[in-house]
This record gives sequence, structure tokens and C-alpha cells, in this order.
Amino acid sequence: MITQIKKIVHSLGNKQFKKAGHDEFISWLSFANAGMLNEGNIYCFEYAVENLPSENPVIEIGSFCGLSTNLINFYLDKNQRKNKMITCDRWMFEGAEKADNLLGGSRISHSKYREFVKQSYIRNIQFFSESNLPFTVEKFSDDFFDAWKLGADEKDILGRPVHLGGSISFAYIDGNHTYDFAMRDFRNVDAFLEPGGFILFDDSADDSQWEVNQVVKEILKEGKYELVIKNPNYLLRKSI
Repeated sequence: MITQIKKIVHSLGNKQFKKAGHDEFISWLSFANAGMLNEGNIYCFEYAVENLPSENPVIEIGSFCGLSTNLINFYLDKNQRKNKMITCDRWMFEGAEKADNLLGGSRISHSKYREFVKQSYIRNIQFFSESNLPFTVEKFSDDFFDAWKLGADEKDILGRPVHLGGSISFAYIDGNHTYDFAMRDFRNVDAFLEPGGFILFDDSADDSQWEVNQVVKEILKEGKYELVIKNPNYLLRKSI
């Protein structure tokens, strides 16, 4: 699946889309921080952060090694936004049903790979977002939103207390891209996203092989959201 994702990203790379303004930090971050990210998303991150409707939290569903986390956090810091950033991930990948399953023909188990990626994420946010560390809750998105609905007090992966719940100003949905999961992530975000708030759906481009692009088209038909830009992924704003 990872190979498939890379092919999708590369296929989109030659198409025309709006790019964020040049920033030396982003170049260095992108060199060092592993991740699969279409460059058009960076423009969307910048736009959403610059136009946040309030100081309510920014959330990210799916963090992998922290590339998008650090990029969003960079724009929050650059624009002197006080919004707390809260992310969730369980780092459970395809084929990891049994922790001792091996990766392909290697001698590396899924459990070791999972721990490697998780520790990479921690190392990356501690270095690149040191001045404004995001809070990351180690949960699947369904469990994360169950806790959000309850206004639960959790501990993040660094052992810090974090209170969940309340309105959301911007959500980056980059979890499971199948229809059922992506639609559920949207419904959960929508319940708390404030009017004027943003949602960016990763891998939602019209020619994406993922079902999340079907989810976006259905959302737009409902009329509660307006399209801000297809770049090539969809950035939506909740109608006021």
C-alpha cells in the first residue's frame, strides 16, 4: 500500500496547483522529516491557518512521522496563532494484525516497525516543533472522537495532560482513506467544527484512487460546506 501511495503522490506532482510561499525552513524540514505529502497541501495548511476563525484547537487525524504535524505547527507559530494543536494516531499499519508478522521478506516485525515510526514521530516533533509542541493522543480516530465527545482528560504520548472536547477551528483528515472511515471522520469533525472552520482531506483529488474523494463530493452536495480550493486535494470551509 505504501508503494501505491507514493505512486499517487508522484502522479499528482506534475500537475498545476498553488504552492505556498517559499520558506527555507519548510525545505529543510521536508528533507529530514519522512512523510508522504502532496505539496499542494502545504498551501492549504498556510491558507487555513492564516484564516482561522478563532483560537479553538486544530486537530490532525493520522500523523505518521510528523511531517504534516510539523508543517501545520510551523504556520501556527509563524502567524502567532494561539490555537492548541491536537493529533491522534495508533501507528497500526496494513498487515499488522499480528505484531510478529514480518515486513515482506525482511526480518523486521510489524511491532518493531510500528515502534520505529512512533519514535520517529516523537523525535521529529521534539526537534522541529520544540517551541510549541503538539499534543498527540495514541488512539484510533473513532476512540479519539469518543473521548472528545465526553470532554475527556487524557495523557499524550509525552505524558502531558490534555483536555479534549469543544469546538474545532481546522481539521486535517489523513487517516484511513476508505469510504466508511473517511465519512465517519468527517461526521465526527463536523459535529464540533465551528462555522467558518476548515477541513482538508488528504488524497481527495479527483483522480485519487482513494474513496475519500467520493466522501468530499457527497459533502459538497449537502450544502453545509463551501469549496475553498482543489489543490489538488479538497480544502472546505463550513458555511457561516
